[in-house]
Order: sequence, then C-alpha cells, then structure tokens
Amino acid sequence: MPESAAVRAGRVEGRAIGSSLVTGGGGFAARHLVDLLSHSGGSPAAPPRAELNLLDPAALRQAASELQPEVIFHLAALSSPRLSWDDPAGAVLDNLRMTTNVLDAVRHEAPAARLVLVGSGQVYGSHPPLPVTEDAPFAPGNPYAVSKAAGEMLARQYETGFGLSIVRLRPFNHAGPGQSDEYVLATMARQVAEAEARGDDEALLRTGDVSVGRDFTDVRDVVRGYVLAADAAPGAYNVCSGRATRVEELIEMLGAAANIAVRQEVDPARLRPHDPPELRGSAERLAAATGWRPQIPLAQTVRDTLDWWRDRVASGA
Repeated sequence: MPESAAVRAGRVEGRAIGSSLVTGGGGFAARHLVDLLSHSGGSPAAPPRAELNLLDPAALRQAASELQPEVIFHLAALSSPRLSWDDPAGAVLDNLRMTTNVLDAVRHEAPAARLVLVGSGQVYGSHPPLPVTEDAPFAPGNPYAVSKAAGEMLARQYETGFGLSIVRLRPFNHAGPGQSDEYVLATMARQVAEAEARGDDEALLRTGDVSVGRDFTDVRDVVRGYVLAADAAPGAYNVCSGRATRVEELIEMLGAAANIAVRQEVDPARLRPHDPPELRGSAERLAAATGWRPQIPLAQTVRDTLDWWRDRVASGA
C-alpha cells in the first residue's frame, strides 16, 4: 500500500519538534499535521517522500535508517469504520501489518525515536461510562476499531519488550476542511455547497438520527495535540473536546453559514438502531501533560468545512 510521507522540523507553541516522519501524509489529518509542521518555524529536514509502501517492511526500515527521525507520527490506516465492514480481514490485517512494520522499523533503525501512534476513540466501543477516560476497557465495535485496539496492544509489547518510547493517542471525532464526505459534517457541508451551486432555494439534508451527540474537535486542534503529545510521557491519551454536540446542532451551524435555507429529513436507510445517544471523552490527561486545549470553535469548523466544499464544487473536483 503506497502511502505518502513527509519529514519536517519545526516548533509548535514553543516546543522544538525536531525531524519528524509522518506516515499517511495524504490522509485528512496527516495533511493538516504536515502543514502544521511545515509552517511552525522550521524547515524540511529532508525532501518529502511522495510514496512509502508501509506494507513493505524493508522499504520502511530503509526510510527510517536514512532519515533518522526524532519523532515518528504514525497516522496511515484504512480509516473508515463503515467501509471496514466491506472487507473486515483486509482492514484489520493491513492496518495491523502497517503498524507492525512501523514498530519494527523504529526498533531496528531508529530506537531512540519517539513514536506517536495515532489510534482511535472507537476502541472504547459504544457504551462506556461518560466522559470516557483512558482507563475505560477496550470494546471495539467494528473491524477498524479492532485494528486500532490490536495496534495499541502490540505497541505496548514493543514498549516493554524492546524499550521503545511510544505515545498512544485516541482521537474522537474530528472534522474540518479537506475531510471526505464519508463523515457526517463533511457530507452535510457538501450537500449544502452543491445546492448553493445549483441555485436551489434550499438545501435538503437527508440524515440519520440527528439527536445523537458526538465529541467533535477541529482537525487543526487535533493535530496540534499530536505534536504536543510527542513531548508527553509514554502512555495513552484521549484527544477530544469533552463536549457532545448533537447532529442537529451541526445542522443549525450549517444553516447559519449557508447562503440558502437548510432543511433536514430523516432517511430511514441512514438510521443506526444501536447507536448510543451520546459519546464524549475526557482529554484531561493530555491537558495536564501538555497544556493542550481545543481552541477553534465548532462553528468556525463548520464554516471552514463548508467553504472548502464550496471551492471543491466550484472547481468540479
């Protein structure tokens, strides 16, 4: 699986980052991470690598040996929970193989590097006590979440068995400009942008249950948390806002940002009968370790996401 990767050096909120390798550089969050590192007062430590096959352990070891990064941010993954049901074995095995190859590359070629392993808040499942802390047990509810739980468990073995320094991050829902319309805010923003472009009087959003609440954080705040976490003590950290926002609240924000009326209808095909009414996490451990707090209001995230989709629709992309 070819994955883009990049190496950068810089500073974020006064902290020196050093040379960093970012896997999955073509992905939603990774693009924002590379952009943050590129504009944080440093310069590239090495030319970006357009492709790096993370399923090829030799190629990954060679890259780690040549670049000798101080920090490795491992974001590459097959990242759609919904699509992971189409090929459960592929989602689990490929994600775990990529993580294993990264761990082995660090172990053999860059053992002094700090590895920031980006997992998912979905490892906790659908019905943990709220707010969800890092002490909650794993109860993954889809193949993607299984792959993330397994990757974390393997990373713990490499910590104890080989002495690697690993920070394990568990981001909850994140959103913002550049996100695929596979996800709730992006798909609604796309529908609004397309309705505006057609000259419609209103945008009709067909949705599932809009009363459910999820813990949304702007992706730009999320990747800032990733960078700050590179200086934290090894361990697990949630990356989240600590607040549940209902989908109907997102629709209200879209309506305020749209140039036309926005109306919503429930599509029975989009209903998920076993969805919990609310999920939200606690990021107090990360805040205590790094001082990180979300800074971008969700209304701005909504506006910026809509503007991104307006540009994309206008360009015909």
